[in-house]
Amino acid sequence: MSLKKYAVIGHPMGHTMSPFIHKRLFELSGIEAQYGVFDIAPEDLENQYKTVLSKLDGFNITIPHKQRIIPLLQNLDPKAKMYGSVNTVAFGENGSCGYTTDPDGFLKALEAENIAPAGRVVILGCGGVARTMAYEAALKNADLSFAVRKEDTEICKALCKEIKYTLDKDVSFCELNQIEGDIDLLVNATPIGMYPKMDAQPVEDKVLSKTKSLFDAVYNPLETQLIKKAKAMGCKALGGMSMLVWQAVVAHEIWDNSKYDKQDIDKLCLDAAAELRNK
Repeated sequence: MSLKKYAVIGHPMGHTMSPFIHKRLFELSGIEAQYGVFDIAPEDLENQYKTVLSKLDGFNITIPHKQRIIPLLQNLDPKAKMYGSVNTVAFGENGSCGYTTDPDGFLKALEAENIAPAGRVVILGCGGVARTMAYEAALKNADLSFAVRKEDTEICKALCKEIKYTLDKDVSFCELNQIEGDIDLLVNATPIGMYPKMDAQPVEDKVLSKTKSLFDAVYNPLETQLIKKAKAMGCKALGGMSMLVWQAVVAHEIWDNSKYDKQDIDKLCLDAAAELRNK
């Protein structure tokens, strides 16, 4: 059996967790594969795709190529088309196909901890990560709302209108300090609490006291101040490393139909966090 070859592309490529995570996933599935890192400037993407990337078995994509890669591909998965973003490419009988695994990574991370994106879902922030999570929650018919900084209200209004137009779902919003009422799932889609400012948290403790489940997209540290506080109050809480690993799992499901045990993925999340600390 010939050695399969994969990679992650982006620019600039500093430290990335992709090789560590994907190499472990190949080991778990018993597939012999190489996984490289390609730093490709935007102006070189088309040439590199034709001469290098198209000869791989598949590849992952990070900033700034998630939209730029689309015109070079022959096919798009429906979810990638809906989001207008690609982070995984596979090659098959019908040529190249682009996928986005972030949405399913989010859902699988929640599912692994028996957390449902249902009931009242409040998302902190309104950037790209928040948009992905909001669409998935809206598709699950959640009672969805955003909480944002005052300076982001116009951006949030536009996102609410977009979701209403695309999915015919009403979405509300408020400022971060105006959150009230019981929450079934609170999602932090902001960088607040990320290393090195690990003492910061985006909402007050009183919000957590009325929250049933929490997902924090921050993955460095593995447990943010927000997660620690939530757990201390009896809230089921989950960090962003799980989503990072599960979206990689989805890529492997696309590439080679691999299946994984939850215990192995839980351990990979812990090992990835340790690797991140070492770096």
